[in-house]
Amino acid sequence: MGSFRRASKIFFRSPKFGSPSYTHRLSWTQFGWNRHAFCSHSRQNSRDNVNFADLSQFPPERIRNFSIIAHVDHGKSTLADRLLELTGTIKRGHGQPQYLDKLQVERERGITVKAQTATMFHKHKFQGADVIDAQEPLNFLLNLIDTPGHVDFSYEVSRSLAACQGALLVVDAAQGVQAQTVANFYLAFESNLTIIPVINKIDQPTADPDRVKAQLKSMFDLDPIDALLTSAKTGQGLEQVLPAVIERIPPPPGNCSSPLRMLLLDSYYDEYKGVICHVAVVDGTLRKGDKISSAATGQAYEVLDVGIMHPELTPTGVLLTGQVGYVVSGMRSTKEARVGDTLYQHRSIVEPLPGFKPVKHMVFSGLYPADGSDFEALNHAIERLTCNDASVSVTKESSTALGLGFRCGFLGLLHMDVFHQRLEQEHGAHVISTVPTVPYIFEYSDGSKEQVQNPAALPSNPKKRVTATWEPTVIATIIIPSEYVGAVITLCSERRGEQLEYTFMDSQRAFMKYRLPLREIVVDFYNELKSITSGYASFDYEDSE
Repeated sequence: MGSFRRASKIFFRSPKFGSPSYTHRLSWTQFGWNRHAFCSHSRQNSRDNVNFADLSQFPPERIRNFSIIAHVDHGKSTLADRLLELTGTIKRGHGQPQYLDKLQVERERGITVKAQTATMFHKHKFQGADVIDAQEPLNFLLNLIDTPGHVDFSYEVSRSLAACQGALLVVDAAQGVQAQTVANFYLAFESNLTIIPVINKIDQPTADPDRVKAQLKSMFDLDPIDALLTSAKTGQGLEQVLPAVIERIPPPPGNCSSPLRMLLLDSYYDEYKGVICHVAVVDGTLRKGDKISSAATGQAYEVLDVGIMHPELTPTGVLLTGQVGYVVSGMRSTKEARVGDTLYQHRSIVEPLPGFKPVKHMVFSGLYPADGSDFEALNHAIERLTCNDASVSVTKESSTALGLGFRCGFLGLLHMDVFHQRLEQEHGAHVISTVPTVPYIFEYSDGSKEQVQNPAALPSNPKKRVTATWEPTVIATIIIPSEYVGAVITLCSERRGEQLEYTFMDSQRAFMKYRLPLREIVVDFYNELKSITSGYASFDYEDSE
């Protein structure tokens, strides 16, 4: 953890305005560092003064792309609701709570499964030392991305961070830093994002903001002075969040005059429009009627519709450098929309964007139609759903008992469960799923190796003798109240765990790292961990070779 001390200067760097890549420049005096300066918020704040069809009034230095990251149930979605209300994007009291959690499964389980983007407009007046009070506040375009908190959906978080320059790290004032807080911090830090700590739920009777500030300092070397104290439920402290986003997070680094390059962040299938792609414009400008090409498939498309999410699809006819929005290009097959792909102007030559790390599947399960004659319908449903969830792998397989079906790879048990539920709710598919398994690697006497995901696929060749078997392992992060340390050490030892790290975050909580075999945790490890710690443990894991 000490290695983050030298990096602390990265977190709160001032925005790099006036760099050569910006065609529009603002004087430095317009961007003072008075952290407490903010303008009054109302529903008229921005909506009345913004012409959605004219996004040209927002050069890159007037755009901020930021994400909200946190552990499960620390108040991300409620905070996103309040920010949408503050900027007049949705009306206060109208619409449903957790507005950006649109899926039925998200509402039933009370968790965020899909990252969702919303564009907001906000007026803010910088009050630096050289700025006179009469100066007009400037209008800013803010792209907010609300991300999932559960470990099984960390791929959604990593994709969202690729479109951002900063992140709000939300921590519960009562629960403090949890396992997924640590994991999300590392994701944001590796992406070199500006991190703004937000201590939420300060209205709770058990809230202890000072203890949480100390944890942020000891775990991540984040300056306690920079933490924002808020309550998304009561609205306390929210007026300082958007000014902090505008003043601390740098604008997107793209070049307006360069050829068009867009990063494909996400996609979903619409019955009427076909595939709708969510994109981040890195360089150049996209207009309706343009012809674009895909770097992954080489296919060309005409842009039929383009716009922003405000918070629903709002056509603008154009997307400029640094903006995040949607594109309808007439794609009809889900295989054409590859997440992480680079889209560019047809017949131009550009350097493809780096994209995302390939996803590593942790749990495999067979999916078969309840009625054998419904195989084609299930195939169609899975195709549509994988367009919206790029972290699932699908291969066809057959079983002597269940007939034709699919072998699917997931990031975890909850991910698998949510995928099944979405198949039933959104596509009306009735499926039978097999017991989850993990992949093994078998090494033979002739030196060859083979990865097996399904026990039935293990070849029985008497000429080849198995000399070694390799099973996948994970690095598990466990944060628990200190009185449960003994019981957790016993549990991890029983599950063949190897202790890597053991420290105390403060007088009340312990931080532990273990290397554990994946097969020991995929079924009931988390339930047992919660049981022996009276529900106070938080758990996160990442792939280890």
